[in-house]
Amino acid sequence: MSHPQIEIQLIAAIVAMACAIPGVFLVLRKMALISDAISHSILPGIVLGFFLTQDLNSPLLILLAAFTGVITVVLVEFIQKTGLVKEDTAIGLVFPALFSIGVILISKNANDVHLDVDAVLLGELAFAPFDRLMMNGTDLGPKSLWVMGSILLATIILLLLFFKELKISTFDAGLSSVLGISPVVMHYGLMSVSSITVVGAFDAVGAILVVALMIAPAATAYMLTEDLKKMILLSLLFGVLSAISGYWVANLLDASISGSIATTLGAIFLFVYLFAPKKGLISVLYRQKQQRVEVSLITLLLHLNRHEEESERHINHLQEHINWHAVRAKTVLDLAEKNNLVEIRNNIVLLTPKGLLFTEKSLQYILSNKDEKIEPMKEDFFLFRG
Repeated sequence: MSHPQIEIQLIAAIVAMACAIPGVFLVLRKMALISDAISHSILPGIVLGFFLTQDLNSPLLILLAAFTGVITVVLVEFIQKTGLVKEDTAIGLVFPALFSIGVILISKNANDVHLDVDAVLLGELAFAPFDRLMMNGTDLGPKSLWVMGSILLATIILLLLFFKELKISTFDAGLSSVLGISPVVMHYGLMSVSSITVVGAFDAVGAILVVALMIAPAATAYMLTEDLKKMILLSLLFGVLSAISGYWVANLLDASISGSIATTLGAIFLFVYLFAPKKGLISVLYRQKQQRVEVSLITLLLHLNRHEEESERHINHLQEHINWHAVRAKTVLDLAEKNNLVEIRNNIVLLTPKGLLFTEKSLQYILSNKDEKIEPMKEDFFLFRG
């Protein structure tokens, strides 16, 4: 593995970690789309910074771009608070307008400058190692590595210093205010960090991959845990894993590195979306099927409790009376037998003492706790779930 390859993977991993941390809070605050808005709308800030300094490497570009990102959030919230449009509509109004202003400024005043829209949007990690940081003739490594490393270090320090404040203001803004923690300060502090991160990553990976790195790892982690600390750690893990594996996918296919990383992020999210133990699609579908069977089981027990005649308790009559097909009826009866709620004698279904007790408690529970779920009581009686 060559030296540039190592540098590319290192830059990708650091960018992924720097984006993952603010991304967690954006996802939790249901502000995922705002990262896309910031990644596009900060373009006029970059352009204005260049016009003022005539230097693409000036720190003023990052500061003005971050300021433009905060302005984007302010405008979105201002439009939303009018009550005339929703947040997604406000975002759709603000960021195209600001991005278009940046494009117009570039096309009119910077045609002869290396500041093109394609590079900003798409980025190219393969070129990042060639932009070196030189100090007194000494090569200190890729500039992107130093910029994103500094942003990552600052983000980690801020996270450690304000973790409690961020957590409280994210989950309960009212409690945050009562405790003397300003939700507004935390909100715009997070937006500032997100803006600076996006600007810093522009040169290396482009705006589109920045959005993917901010949202996809956090969304994937959210499918696996509800613990904030674990979610942050998992987001960092998924970000780094996608960055490294995406690079090797691009190397294998001779394709775009940024595109391969974004595709890898999508593949990991899809896998977790399908197979996550609690929130995964397969688990959800299985629980829904289980709940349908258990509702049918309760229906069966209530029917048996109401009817003592043998004709009403015959297996074939149950299928006809409750309008179940044979497979469903067998599934429900098997579950009832496994849990010792019924017994079958000569095709006649009888309630056991346990089944009678469960039925009586179910009726009381349904009548006295109409808005409560019956799940806690199922756990006490069902040894085998459907």
